[in-house]
Amino acid sequence: MTASTANDLTAKAATPLVDSFGRTVTYLRLSVTDRCDLRCTYCMSEKMTFLPKSDLLNAEELEQVARSFIARGVTKIRVTGGEPLVRRNILDIMTRLSKYLGQGRGLNELTLTSNGTQLAKHAADLARLGVKRINVSLDSVNPETFGRITRGGKLTHVLGGIAVAQSHGLKIKLNVVVLKNDNAAEIPSIIDWAHRRDIDVTLIEAMPLGKIEADRFDQYIPLSDIRAELEKKFTLTEDSYRTGGPSQYWQVAETGGRLGFITPLSNNFCAGCNRVRLTCTGKLFLCLGQNDDADLREVLRTGGDLDAALDEAMTRKPKAHDFLIDAPGKRPQCLATCQ
Repeated sequence: MTASTANDLTAKAATPLVDSFGRTVTYLRLSVTDRCDLRCTYCMSEKMTFLPKSDLLNAEELEQVARSFIARGVTKIRVTGGEPLVRRNILDIMTRLSKYLGQGRGLNELTLTSNGTQLAKHAADLARLGVKRINVSLDSVNPETFGRITRGGKLTHVLGGIAVAQSHGLKIKLNVVVLKNDNAAEIPSIIDWAHRRDIDVTLIEAMPLGKIEADRFDQYIPLSDIRAELEKKFTLTEDSYRTGGPSQYWQVAETGGRLGFITPLSNNFCAGCNRVRLTCTGKLFLCLGQNDDADLREVLRTGGDLDAALDEAMTRKPKAHDFLIDAPGKRPQCLATCQ
């Protein structure tokens, strides 16, 4: 990146992206693919139909959008999918984004969320490009449970990938979606397993996102119930640690590790929301719990004003999401798509 480009980014950062409720967006979740090599029951249909390549933003377009966000004050980008590491040119994309890492270049952190199956292949390159930590979505360390939730995934691939990533100095955190009938009883063993390996754990309530066959109410359990069970085994002390995401963290005295809770349904985190999500097709969602989006792909491919599009989009960022649990049936509802 040239000195003039860096100066341009610094100058534009004086006009941050602020929504109608005074919240400043500093965190972009950037999806690079809708594809995944697993079919987790709470996330994807068993027989998915994926998008044609032409519908996805190419590497140049992804960089252009990211650069616009960085110029407006975004300091953290998390690359997501689907599974981002199955995209064939993922290292090209990560190389382009890594140019903006460092003092005076805009980005403080470039990170990734992965299912871990491809980590052994890519960990060394990700570390070389400046990625410091990776969130791995892992809902069980029991091979049978893992295979059932992922519809045939091999736990050994994920655990091997985590080990390789750690050998290259990457900090790993586990994201665990808590499923009432699948893994809720295994949460203590997941925490024990992870903390013995210096891996933090974040528990996530099952959210009403994506297109699946199952009813998500059958999978939903409030994390307050899980925490009550955990406190029978562990001593939890509130931790002031924050990553810029929605987790609230606790220290586990018995393991010496950190435990996070993300509770979009039972206790929403909207008041401090500092993030937006861009899908792989260029749709900017200001909130995962709303259907409203801004089509940035159209802006990019018609030569429109991306800065103006971002300004307009910010006026539509809602005060709170629409993840609801109605009183009669306690059923999670959502209007959002997960593409």
